[in-house]
Amino acid sequence: MNLPTRTAAWVAALVVTLPLLGCSDTSPPDETNADPSTNASTATEPSEPIDGLFDIGDGRSLYVRCTGTGSPTVILEAGDDDTSASYDFAVPALSAVTRTCVYDRANLGRSDPDPGPRGLAELVGDFENLIEAADIPGPYVLVGTSGGGYISAGYAVEHPQQVAGMVFVEVAAPFRNPPKEIVEATRWDSPVNVENRDYLQVEKDAWAARRRIGDTPVTVISNEYSPEEIAAAEFPEEAAGMAGNVQAQRGWLVLSPLAEQLVVHTGHAVEEADPDLVRDAILDVVEAVAHVLEELARPEGD
Repeated sequence: MNLPTRTAAWVAALVVTLPLLGCSDTSPPDETNADPSTNASTATEPSEPIDGLFDIGDGRSLYVRCTGTGSPTVILEAGDDDTSASYDFAVPALSAVTRTCVYDRANLGRSDPDPGPRGLAELVGDFENLIEAADIPGPYVLVGTSGGGYISAGYAVEHPQQVAGMVFVEVAAPFRNPPKEIVEATRWDSPVNVENRDYLQVEKDAWAARRRIGDTPVTVISNEYSPEEIAAAEFPEEAAGMAGNVQAQRGWLVLSPLAEQLVVHTGHAVEEADPDLVRDAILDVVEAVAHVLEELARPEGD
């Protein structure tokens, strides 16, 4: 939707989306000692195409589709309330060069429901179980758009040796001091919360867990709002977050010393305004990771 932010959608109760851009402190926690060679050293042969439901336990199944061959495997995590179809703009180009997977989270698309509450542990847990159930080979390039980026980050921190690269597409820092309208609309049991997801807490938990995952390519795509867009914000807290968006998102750079920020002027929905830019950013990370994998596979002395 072509709005400066998606707060209007929250308040209007049309769909539940993540709050844009907090103005919280971007100072990251202490880094861990990651071995830079391990993140891209566990490549396996890609399996056959996947298209269907997989049992992840607890009586639930999730839908996943994987196309293309090669390593690394790209896994695309959709934004708030979005299904796997939201990445239709990117899948053909990505699957032409490497294995590419999309899936529907619980309560969305073809996947089974989960009554919730769904916090970061539940969202990452579903992702872990799906990867195992569908036997999706690593290493992974994880792509997260908006609220999907918190799930990608949560998995990467828990499994750094499986993650060879990342792309964040407008993944905000936590919303600081959200107004009560947003707090109510994003509660996990709000009648308009399609995902039964504890949105604000997921943001905080993913942000608090940040730490270095290794010397891996990471691209952080961040939108710089214009003065006019900031002035049009519905809430003062929202305007403050928009004004500090680019600086706040630099907090994701702690994940890797190779991380870079790409500043755009598209609005929050970068993938809608400039799909080519997002697609190319993902391909650049895939190319960088593929080069490392090729070097690791080369016999010594060649």
